[in-house]
Amino acid sequence: MTLAGLFAIAALLPAAQFDVVVYGGTAGGVIAAVTAAREGLSVALLEPGRQIGGMTSGGLGRTDHGRKETIGGHSLEFYRRVGAKYGEPVTWYFEPHAAELVLGEMVAEAKVKVLFEHRLRQDGGIKKRKGRITEISCENGTAFTAKIFIDATYEGDLLAFAKVPYTVGREATSKYGEALAGVRPKDKKHQFDFPVSGYANEAKTILLDEIQPGQRGEIGAGDKNVQAYNFRLCLTRNPNNRIAFPKPKGYVASRYWLLTKYLEGLAAHLKRPVTMRDILGVAELPNGKTDVNNRGAFSTDYIGGSHAYPEADYQTRALIWQQHIDYTAGLLYYLANDPDVPEALRQEAGGWGLAADEFAATNNWPHQLYVREARRMTGDFVMTQRDLQDERTKGDSIGMGSYNSDSHNVQRYLEKDGTVQNEGNMEVPVKPYQIPYRVLVPPRKAVTNLLVPVCVSSSHVAYSTLRMEPVYMIMGHAAGVAAKLAVEKDAAVQDVPAAEMRKRLQAQGAVLELPVK
Repeated sequence: MTLAGLFAIAALLPAAQFDVVVYGGTAGGVIAAVTAAREGLSVALLEPGRQIGGMTSGGLGRTDHGRKETIGGHSLEFYRRVGAKYGEPVTWYFEPHAAELVLGEMVAEAKVKVLFEHRLRQDGGIKKRKGRITEISCENGTAFTAKIFIDATYEGDLLAFAKVPYTVGREATSKYGEALAGVRPKDKKHQFDFPVSGYANEAKTILLDEIQPGQRGEIGAGDKNVQAYNFRLCLTRNPNNRIAFPKPKGYVASRYWLLTKYLEGLAAHLKRPVTMRDILGVAELPNGKTDVNNRGAFSTDYIGGSHAYPEADYQTRALIWQQHIDYTAGLLYYLANDPDVPEALRQEAGGWGLAADEFAATNNWPHQLYVREARRMTGDFVMTQRDLQDERTKGDSIGMGSYNSDSHNVQRYLEKDGTVQNEGNMEVPVKPYQIPYRVLVPPRKAVTNLLVPVCVSSSHVAYSTLRMEPVYMIMGHAAGVAAKLAVEKDAAVQDVPAAEMRKRLQAQGAVLELPVK
């Protein structure tokens, strides 16, 4: 049956009714749904894909926790329940399947109705009346009504389709007076620390792959580019559980010639042979597995490949997603097989492989692309650098954050002398700060029954610390409680009483402030 036929049939069927509909089965979305259900509300969790947990179950097993004492409530409950799977009080480092198992148990116990492969219609998927979302419909023809909707996607599709204002990219320093905003000067990390030519020939007429054309831009200038995405890879050296890196379809070794040139100079720069840990950020997980992240000047971050993703339609996003797979799979195959890779490094890389007992549904490849940043809602209050460093207390605090202001590189460009540099990396420590409820709330004039605990109202600088998985769960917890109060009081989300919400959150173990030392 055609898609048009499905919509025609669906139009004759009543929409499914719930108190709360959460769109997006990220960890933040799961916690929001579980919280609302524990509060006695009927809840549906709609996930566009086939797995829940987002990055938490998608390979990011080495949790970016910051100050652990800032993590409480249902977020901490998750890490304690994962710890129980390993016989520990709490664990921050875990295998992907363990995270998915725990999140599945939590939604089942709370009796959340989880519906997979329910993706919003791109056109006409949102109905609104008098400032409220009245109904949403999915590509498969299903429709849902709710008193409160929660957008817990990494992309912010529900908020965008509902015409809530948002932004993409980096603000200029002049926008909010943020010293860390916009195009960044050369950072000390994840950079070319010695000269590497960006050209394939001495005449400097052939630009190597994986370098973006154009200039860097003025320091502090804004743009519409987003930090690099990657896949957090679950690898193993266990021969009984290892799948050798396959040669990806369409693999072309020349796209990694910049890495070849980088490796040629890296050994001399380090004054020792290059190892896998110089190219990949390898974090050990239980049972001989890893969470592999980006490290260094040329690694798993597909720099420049993410820029079009936030605003792209579903078909284009699927292409971008596949481009990230092709880049990363090709990188692994290159390291393990290309004769230009130093022999010792090639032999070491060949001893690694994909974990055969993880991500079975997606050919042992992570089911989630690490969408580090996409749309960001623009609420009546926008959290910025000053809220991380100077004005760190908030009367409507619903949780705390403490991880670095952490942005990955945004672009790779040529200097005037033809050498390569990366731009956009930012790793600036912060002290624990309070997260206000206001960042979850759209402008009243846009919609009054939507909460956004992932694509929150913040600048790029502030989002670079808010974007951590434990914090998404903290904000998801608050969204669930706020949904309960909004339903209970028949109130707009903007009118949920902060004091009552804080009282309920604290009773559920949330950390809203730290003792003064």
